[in-house]
Amino acid sequence: MLARNKICAVVAAVQSDPMRRQLQLALRQTRTVELRLDWLSDDREITHFLKGLAAAKLCGTFIATCRRREAGGRYPGTIAGQLFHLAEAIQAGCLWYDLEIETVSQCPPELLDVLLGEGRQLRSAHFFQRMPPNLKGVATALMRGRRPEAIKIAAHCHSLADSLKLLRFARLGHDIVAIPMGDVTLPVRLLSLREGSALTYAPVEHPTAPGQVSLDEAKTVYRADKIDRQTRIYAVIGDPIGHSLSPIMHNAGFQARKMNAVYLPFLVHDLKDFLASIKFLGIQGFSVTIPHKESILRYLDDCDPLARKIGAVNTVVVRRGGKLYGYNTDYVGVMRALEPRIPLRNSRVLILGAGGAARAVAFALAQAGAAVCVCARRTARAKSLALAVRGQSIARNRLRYDFFDAIVNATPVGMYPRVTQSPLETAELNCRLVFDTIYRPRETRLLQLAARRDIQTVSGLDMFVAQGAAQWEIWTSERAPIANMRRAVIRALQREEESRTIVRTRR
Repeated sequence: MLARNKICAVVAAVQSDPMRRQLQLALRQTRTVELRLDWLSDDREITHFLKGLAAAKLCGTFIATCRRREAGGRYPGTIAGQLFHLAEAIQAGCLWYDLEIETVSQCPPELLDVLLGEGRQLRSAHFFQRMPPNLKGVATALMRGRRPEAIKIAAHCHSLADSLKLLRFARLGHDIVAIPMGDVTLPVRLLSLREGSALTYAPVEHPTAPGQVSLDEAKTVYRADKIDRQTRIYAVIGDPIGHSLSPIMHNAGFQARKMNAVYLPFLVHDLKDFLASIKFLGIQGFSVTIPHKESILRYLDDCDPLARKIGAVNTVVVRRGGKLYGYNTDYVGVMRALEPRIPLRNSRVLILGAGGAARAVAFALAQAGAAVCVCARRTARAKSLALAVRGQSIARNRLRYDFFDAIVNATPVGMYPRVTQSPLETAELNCRLVFDTIYRPRETRLLQLAARRDIQTVSGLDMFVAQGAAQWEIWTSERAPIANMRRAVIRALQREEESRTIVRTRR
């Protein structure tokens, strides 16, 4: 067994002092740590760091890595230099060392025994461009010669299907580390432990491979070390997905109710690729966000009548036999955000956008008795949505001369990270209230412009939490801990706002 703590913190910095600081932070959350010696700026820094490690006599399972540039690492020196530093690391207290196959193939086994014989070898192969066609062949190559104590295969995955090949491979042995790399692999990295991978890697500060989730997130948001075969798996799919705070909200709900469940973000370029992974990963339900809210309909086995009428789904339940059933809880979120603030009946409301979110807003408002107007870049879609709710479509050049009781932004314009953008200009905000369905940031550029004109503003936070709580209850059949979920989202937004403030101050 490589280590009891299967979340391996990755410590990587250019200088030894930040490396030591990261190591101290890592040991607060896990006892397994990879020391990326190749990230240090030169041989002197590596030796300096290892001397400090030896003197500190810390308790933990340390894996020393000094990967050469030829193998995808940062160490510019020779094989001799690499082996020297790994020997230093073993003497400093590292139980394990990671040695890439490129070095092993060029070294006599006797030399490795003499220099590194006191350590345990994790022999690794990295494929940074693609998934190798024959994983068993790679494993055979890794096991040639004197057998290592464990092997690692890290490969770039262009799809979830590629990632699942690695997870299936991880099931074959107890001392196999399977690491999918790439922008679609974040959730699979976390689930790899459940499938048999001996470790998953999580950086303390700096990502060292694409698809990594930070150590703090892995431990506190996803509780990756607690995921087992009984864990219920839920997901959110979208493209992009990095902006979503749904994982923070839903996982806070699971933690509050002490449920063995986890909610993971999936970057989905291809819906078929995700849907094909549901059975293998055991996904029991998932949220749907931009741009899949409408296109998901064609893959469902059945759908709630209201969601079908809206023509967009944001919530899917995986029923017995893998049957997919769709709902739309955005509708609930819209009503809870607006009803306490303005009388909707006979109000005239402008909706910006004609996508999945806009459709939910339009049907909610129409059912509440509001006169719905739609303005979108795609005129045909705006007219179609307006017709569906017996409203009217309005051209953008008319907005300066028209008045509305409320304006609702149902487009992604202004969403993090493009926080300086607004879907409308100040002169186009002729209304009593502006509601932005975007919740990240809480105060978008659009809401800032509205506030300057003393127009009442409503953040998307209320809608976001309300629709999320409705999803949670559909999946679990229990009352959602809404206060806990809301607090978790607000804390995350506050941390983000504070971080941006610090960055602006430093500039």
